[in-house]
Amino acid sequence: MTPLDALVGGTDAVGLDEILSGSALMTRTDRKYVLEPGDVAALLCELGPSVRVLEIDDKRSFGYESIYFDTPELDSYLGAARRRPDRFKVRTRRYVDQDTCWVEVKTRTRRGQNEKERRRHDPADADRLTPDALAFVAATVDPATAARLEPVLRTRYRRTTLVVGDQRITIDADLRCDDLTGQAFGIGDRFVVETKSPGGPGTVDRALWRLGRRPLTISKFALGLAMSKPTLPRNKWHRVIDRYVVPDDSMVTSRRSA
Repeated sequence: MTPLDALVGGTDAVGLDEILSGSALMTRTDRKYVLEPGDVAALLCELGPSVRVLEIDDKRSFGYESIYFDTPELDSYLGAARRRPDRFKVRTRRYVDQDTCWVEVKTRTRRGQNEKERRRHDPADADRLTPDALAFVAATVDPATAARLEPVLRTRYRRTTLVVGDQRITIDADLRCDDLTGQAFGIGDRFVVETKSPGGPGTVDRALWRLGRRPLTISKFALGLAMSKPTLPRNKWHRVIDRYVVPDDSMVTSRRSA
């Protein structure tokens, strides 16, 4: 049992079907926080019995692996760093425990919300965009840009999903970013918590604010690339990088010995 499993052990369960039958939250407002284990315990106490946790086959935390794609000029990264209105993000996401995979495209709406589209992808092709996947990406991203995408970063973590009213909350533990060349980074034993709401701040955001925790500008993709390529502009994320991100030699050692 992981420390996070222990924290949510007494929380009522919710099944995947029930979550999927509600709002898919493909268009949503996201807020992210970096929390210590004690912060998560205080949050759960603050929320009380309104919290339910996703449970599948008696498991409450699940392995995720994402591979992010960008052009040689890093158009996706620079679009985020410079807050371009037409920015995008392309990744494959593999659900490790189920060995299923999706290719996903995230963009920003004019209202500043995140919009995500995705389609099934063969887990064996998680590190590349097949012709079908490229066609899917090119329907949203400029086709000439889509044709030049290549893998640039991998992230791994374990995720627990909570539901409170119409909000969905993800808690990511054991975050590791790997630039595919041997450099790896993490945030130690802290958690990345993301609230996903159909509109403005929800119950969970207000509870975090009462506890003195405020949202931060965080992107796993951006943090990993900014750390591996120090010449990239990083002002948007420097606060998080300086306070939380550290090299992860254990991940590099483990991967090289595999």
